[in-house]
Amino acid sequence: MGLIALEGMKFHAFHGFYEEEQIMGNDYVVDVFVTANTDMAAATDDLYKTINYETVYEICKVVMRQKTKLLETIADRIILGLKHQFGNIQEVKVRVKKVNPPLGGHIDFASVEAEESFSSQCGRCNRGMICYGDNHCRCKEITIHQRTQEGIAQQYRRCLCPNCMKFYAN
Repeated sequence: MGLIALEGMKFHAFHGFYEEEQIMGNDYVVDVFVTANTDMAAATDDLYKTINYETVYEICKVVMRQKTKLLETIADRIILGLKHQFGNIQEVKVRVKKVNPPLGGHIDFASVEAEESFSSQCGRCNRGMICYGDNHCRCKEITIHQRTQEGIAQQYRRCLCPNCMKFYAN
């Protein structure tokens, strides 16, 4: 298990509720903390088996270019981008700070934090697994007859690990 963090990413962007903020822009600081299993990457010295922090930065850069009204939206979009890029994230936390927000006095920053956990247990065998709980979930990659899927959903009420899904696919 490892924690991969990018702290202090600085951007000038055009976010804010008020029109003036979206015209003038402001400075922002973004911190991202990703928990993932890094054992295989460490053992093999293979960048493709870990969370590439260059890719994390690029996701943040793309999200920061999209005008939004709320810091919460920025944090959620970053989490969504990370979730869709990497299949081995167990937890992620994103902090977005607006430096010196225009509130009529001296304020260092306003900030929002969002976090999400993808660690789960298989509904059938109770093994630990990562579950994104949407159409990008690993269990969706295994083809199972529609009626069997409905039965699994009714019986277990949550995702199953790939091994259990393969059991029902045969």
